[in-house]
Amino acid sequence: MTFLKTANLAFIIFTLILLNLFFYNSRKTTEIYTTETTLFKQDSVLSGKQLAQIYCKICHQFPEPQLLDKSTWANHVLPNMGMRMGIKIAGVDPFAGTPKEDLELVKSLGIYPDKPIITEEQWTKITDYYINEAPKKPIDQNITTKKITNLSLFQSRKVFINNKGFPRTSMLKFDKSKNLLYVGDASNLIYVLDDKMTVKKTWKMPSPAVDIDFPANSSPRILTIGKFNPSDQKLGSLLYNNTSLKNLPRPVSFTTADLNADSKEDVVICGFGHNTGKLFWYDNFNPEKEHVLKNMPGARKVEITDLNHDGKPDLVVLMAQAFEQVSVFYNLGNNMFEEKVVLKFPPVYGVSYLELVDFNKDGYQDILLTNGDNWDYSIIRKNYHGVRIYINDGHDNFENAFFYPLYGASKALARDFDNDGDLDIAASAFYNNQDKPEQSFIYLSNQGNMSFKAHSTPEAASGKWLTMDAADYDNDGDIDIFLGSYFHTFGEYFKHVSKGVSDFPQLLILTNNFEE
Repeated sequence: MTFLKTANLAFIIFTLILLNLFFYNSRKTTEIYTTETTLFKQDSVLSGKQLAQIYCKICHQFPEPQLLDKSTWANHVLPNMGMRMGIKIAGVDPFAGTPKEDLELVKSLGIYPDKPIITEEQWTKITDYYINEAPKKPIDQNITTKKITNLSLFQSRKVFINNKGFPRTSMLKFDKSKNLLYVGDASNLIYVLDDKMTVKKTWKMPSPAVDIDFPANSSPRILTIGKFNPSDQKLGSLLYNNTSLKNLPRPVSFTTADLNADSKEDVVICGFGHNTGKLFWYDNFNPEKEHVLKNMPGARKVEITDLNHDGKPDLVVLMAQAFEQVSVFYNLGNNMFEEKVVLKFPPVYGVSYLELVDFNKDGYQDILLTNGDNWDYSIIRKNYHGVRIYINDGHDNFENAFFYPLYGASKALARDFDNDGDLDIAASAFYNNQDKPEQSFIYLSNQGNMSFKAHSTPEAASGKWLTMDAADYDNDGDIDIFLGSYFHTFGEYFKHVSKGVSDFPQLLILTNNFEE
């Protein structure tokens, strides 16, 4: 409801006009057709809830008023939504905060229509509905699982790189073949660390690195975002083999596979963008052979697997922004894909990461998902933030089987950390608002039957963990965890200082102490 996406604005306006026509023909209301606004002004008999369900569900899943408190609806979310429907808000510039280099582009997208696509009466009913029905304060999380405030399975180690006191780790990934840890920094650097966490190499990038992979017999392929701050400029790059794919729309992740059975590797890129973006793939890395799967912003993560067991690789995609959902793109062959939306969420959920794992060992891929992205119009603690497991019924229908509340959850990895034959979960919470910074990392030990025991560690208070990876870096047969800290502003930094944090490492290494 808060993020009306411009790629479909013309369609949405057309649909709204049709809706008004429908109510004109089906209800005895007085309506005046106005050519200046191309809509019907009517004394609607519909309630605010009915109107909200019509207008909001055109764009995304209907958000219930209880998802946010009265103040957040009234002062942040509803004004922005109104402007995206052409409602003028006194004293509010819809383009305030837009980088000047993006301003003309954003204006050209028509995000904020000059003429309203909803009447003032309808809009007032919608706003009254949300403000009247919303709680006075955000609803607290109901945490029934008691946290154990020690992490006995792991030994913590803080890593400071080049004595930098203000960590801005943008990427973290371990190369298992060479036993090296690659650490991206928002200063456009990549540090290459050995198993002693000593810097062996430093690389300069055109912009912050956000993803990397390690093909056999080749140098790493590195994805750079262009601009870390929200932007619609196409400044991202994928660097590989002394060449690059350029002009990418603020990409955040990529993955590769032979999608069309031509024995050549293809690349799928998540162009997260901001107001614009796309999910797309290049046949054999050739930008002249581009295939767009979804022409809208918010593509966050793709996993490639043969989900329906037909011998062709399918795509499981996490989409954020307004259209928060998980989609399966079934591979039909001949470069054709068919989308099935398997999970949908309200736009305030803030989906942030996805991983495919078979939790119940039935041969079907389940979904481990985090939601907690809180960098938007509703920066409050949300009781529905957390870690979720969705079980596959064998027909790619997914049912929520587990939820662990975690404010600001940003990433989760499922691994058998304690070597007992089932999958445990390591979860980070980058957007946790620093109320309890030690809970920005949670370890969930699998007790069986979708029951988990939660552990936190005081050492996690020393950073904001945007990035995370897991691997056996010390070659002792168990899986270790790497956390990378990122502070976007000095305000975030000083909030940690006010909580008593005195040192700020780039990395927190959790070395697994498992013994048979």
